[in-house]
Amino acid sequence: MNFFEHQEIARRRTSELIAYYVLAIVLIVLAIYLTTMGLIKYMSSSPSDEFQISSLWRPDVLLLVVVSVGLIILIGTLYKIAVLAHGGGAAVAEMLGGTLVPPNTRDFELRRLLNVVEEMALAAGVPVPRVFVLESEEGINAFAAGFTPADAVIGVTRGCLRALNRDELQAVMAHEFSHILNGDMRLNLRLIGVLNGILVIALIGYGLFRIFFNSSSSRGSRSSSSEKKGGGFGIALILFGLALMAIGYIGVFFGKLIKSAVSRQREFLADASSVQFTRNPPGLAGALKKIAGYQPAGRITSHRAEEASHMFFANGLNAGLISLMATHPPLEERIRRIDPTFDGHIPEFNGVDSESQAEEAISALSEGRHPVEPPPIPTSARKISLAPGQFMAKVGVLDADHLDQATRLLASLPPQVRERIRDAMGAQGLVLSLLIGGDPALRTRQMDYVAARDAGLHASMQETLGDLAQIPPAMRMPLVDLAFSALCGITAAQYEQFRETVLTLAVMDQAIDLF
Repeated sequence: MNFFEHQEIARRRTSELIAYYVLAIVLIVLAIYLTTMGLIKYMSSSPSDEFQISSLWRPDVLLLVVVSVGLIILIGTLYKIAVLAHGGGAAVAEMLGGTLVPPNTRDFELRRLLNVVEEMALAAGVPVPRVFVLESEEGINAFAAGFTPADAVIGVTRGCLRALNRDELQAVMAHEFSHILNGDMRLNLRLIGVLNGILVIALIGYGLFRIFFNSSSSRGSRSSSSEKKGGGFGIALILFGLALMAIGYIGVFFGKLIKSAVSRQREFLADASSVQFTRNPPGLAGALKKIAGYQPAGRITSHRAEEASHMFFANGLNAGLISLMATHPPLEERIRRIDPTFDGHIPEFNGVDSESQAEEAISALSEGRHPVEPPPIPTSARKISLAPGQFMAKVGVLDADHLDQATRLLASLPPQVRERIRDAMGAQGLVLSLLIGGDPALRTRQMDYVAARDAGLHASMQETLGDLAQIPPAMRMPLVDLAFSALCGITAAQYEQFRETVLTLAVMDQAIDLF
């Protein structure tokens, strides 16, 4: 698979489709201008006046329409984006019925999911995103949402967790991380905002129609000349309102077409990136084949699914107008791009992965042991050769080598450390422990300060400090990235106290170094 070529094609086509959005808004402005001029001509002309094309050109009216429509679309768009931005990706996940997965969960399927997400985040050099599960959804689907990697979340259906083996789940997560790293999350939320801005025009038209229709009806059949004149004005505004409704809803319709086309190109890009990240085409192809052979496929039953349909890994809506309004390419086409030998045969799938070792893993976790002993990290991997330019170029970029390195780093962590940083108190204790100095006197002062503020946090740090002595310095930043998910769960009051403690410990040694 020439995924670099597919990535370039998808990016180029996305730029073209966004240009069509701008063109659609220009046409909406032109349609409203012509409607406005028609209203003016109707109100100012007598039946004997001859119509002239030149009379339609009024720069002052055009300027007024451009400014008015532009402000309406801008305000409607910014309002919707602000609402979505306020809650970050979590707002989208909760809108769809998702529940936050605790970092210290003992559910095998969720634990495996978190492990895969942690590997991906470390490989990309970004904080570990929070993970939500859509418990009531049997379809095989997933999504990424948020404006930046810092507020990104991953959402996964329970059907996805049951259906996919680890390689397939890793491929789907690589697909979603592509959306995070390629800026698709921000683009997706902005597409929702732009559609809302266009919809506001239709809602204004509906409001005008209701107001003046009700006003006209209340006048009844009174027939004075002044009332007839007023009735003519009312009819004109009713027609103007209907025209705005039509223009607005037609604009929304074509906006959805363009949104769907943009989404399809970004899905091709994410598929190509997933193969690039994992170097495992069968993993992604296997996930897509299971969706194609499963009766619910990727269906999302939430009543808000249509609003976020372009964010999903697979089509989450019922098939309908599939070639025009589908937010995702046909599954067969996606599979064929990944696996050119695909013959089109899709076996039926019952929704449960036959290779899953869930029972053994659940038993192992309940006994406090790991179901699979991690392989030791190679000695060569512990040495990092730092070339600053190359290093900066790789930040936020995933590839197969990064993923292998992340897997080894996670495997090298003592199990008790991994468990501790999945808890909010343990994650805080880890970050603070990294700030404890080597000088005994300084160390005592720092620990006494923490003990005076929070005895529980002090105890957590004492447990962590011994383990940190076994961990190489290169693991410090990955550990903080791993702790990020649990830290996001603390309250505002806990955060203020935690932040103050971090700053105090950091300045106690009166020194600044690279760490």
